[in-house]
Amino acid sequence: MSDISALKSTLTSYGQEHLLQFWDSLTDVEKGQLMDDIDSINFESVIVDFKKVTSELKTNGRTDDHIKPVPKSLFGDINETPQDTLKKYEDDGLRLIADSKLAVLVLAGGQGTRLGVSYPKGMYDVGLPSRKTLFQLQAERIQKLQNLACERHNKQGEITWFIMTSGATAQPTKEFLEEHEYFGLDKNNVIMFQQFQLPAFTFEGRIILQDKHRVSMSPDGNGGLYRALRDRKILDEMEIRGIEFVHAFSIDNILTKVGDPLFVGFCIAQRSDCGVKVIEKIVPEESIGVVCMVNEKWQVLEYSEISEQNAAKRDEDGSLLFKAGNICNHVFSTKFLRRIAENFAHQLQLHIAKKKIQYVDSNGTQIKPKQPNGIKMEKFIFDVFPFSEKLVVWEVNRDEEFSALKNADDVGKDCPSTARQSVFRLHRKWIEQAGGKFDSEDVICEISPLVSYAGENLESLVKGKTFSSPTELKSHCD
Repeated sequence: MSDISALKSTLTSYGQEHLLQFWDSLTDVEKGQLMDDIDSINFESVIVDFKKVTSELKTNGRTDDHIKPVPKSLFGDINETPQDTLKKYEDDGLRLIADSKLAVLVLAGGQGTRLGVSYPKGMYDVGLPSRKTLFQLQAERIQKLQNLACERHNKQGEITWFIMTSGATAQPTKEFLEEHEYFGLDKNNVIMFQQFQLPAFTFEGRIILQDKHRVSMSPDGNGGLYRALRDRKILDEMEIRGIEFVHAFSIDNILTKVGDPLFVGFCIAQRSDCGVKVIEKIVPEESIGVVCMVNEKWQVLEYSEISEQNAAKRDEDGSLLFKAGNICNHVFSTKFLRRIAENFAHQLQLHIAKKKIQYVDSNGTQIKPKQPNGIKMEKFIFDVFPFSEKLVVWEVNRDEEFSALKNADDVGKDCPSTARQSVFRLHRKWIEQAGGKFDSEDVICEISPLVSYAGENLESLVKGKTFSSPTELKSHCD
């Protein structure tokens, strides 16, 4: 254990000596836990970060005075791209998979608290007929994509599945995947790693003790990805495996086209180091951030950061001028990730949130505040956009590729009910496009990812047939 007098002196120099105020009353185990928490904090860095971000909060006004939409030369739209070009993009993406040069990376640090459960969101069952969880759906999409790439290019490649967890989700996720034997994937191609944590601060800049022997810590945001890739040696593993591109996305979109070969192929064709998948923002007041340029730098502006005037501006075709709705779905070249991790990870913008943070008072009494009493800091995955040498944007259809799962059903939005309905509507559409019909309007319909990745190859199963609700198309492996 570190010399306590020296540690007290160090903490005092940073104005954080209160972290040891209960030291003499702690058990040896508790002392060890507190020391682990303190040792995990780079005090010089976090103090500087706190002062910087709170100073900017006081001085910054609205950020969209010099805002521009994505240039058309860097903007691709799945609906406006010729079919032969789409086929070329898909071929290139599938070839990358056949050569084992594409990885997928899911940001899975979140727990299902807002869904009303205490376990990781990836383990959540939204109530599909198959009862498949988000993790299972993603794993099966990976399997199907590997098979499609092999059929197209006559070469069996492998997609490595990287899963970034938080401290809270790491062990449950590991046990869940082991229990289900990685849903048919080779366990050597499923690699988990943890993001880092940052301490919470009072408004005055003192790190908060959540208990006498524990510092209040929280994940450093999905933008902590870049430090974790470097310091957890994940980038090294990617390079050893010969991975050239990484498709990264959030766990909570049930419609995610994992490893989307079209998106990947578009990025390859554009020689892009950073690709962003977006959906069209339809109305100015929609609560979704938009990809744009601010002061000639790429950025995602949250809806609250854009003036009503700018949010309502229209393009020549009548669509919103700032329409590139961000859905946390990206393709990065591995070289870009290495450059960011080595040179720019420490420069990423920090974002703060005022929160109600449990703490212990000077008497050691645990307090649950009723009003925000502190600040949590985090980084966002899109904070690397300004460092891209060629960022491109790919617009897709909302009803085919985006349905977020964030809230419990009583909210009525971005919840299990809306996620289920999104799946039912999409899979009904696939069947009807392949020549099938339904005998009613209100349809429960699910197609296993092992049967079809994105609606392909369904004709032999559905053409000329009429289906009743509920309909579930399964593979022999389901």
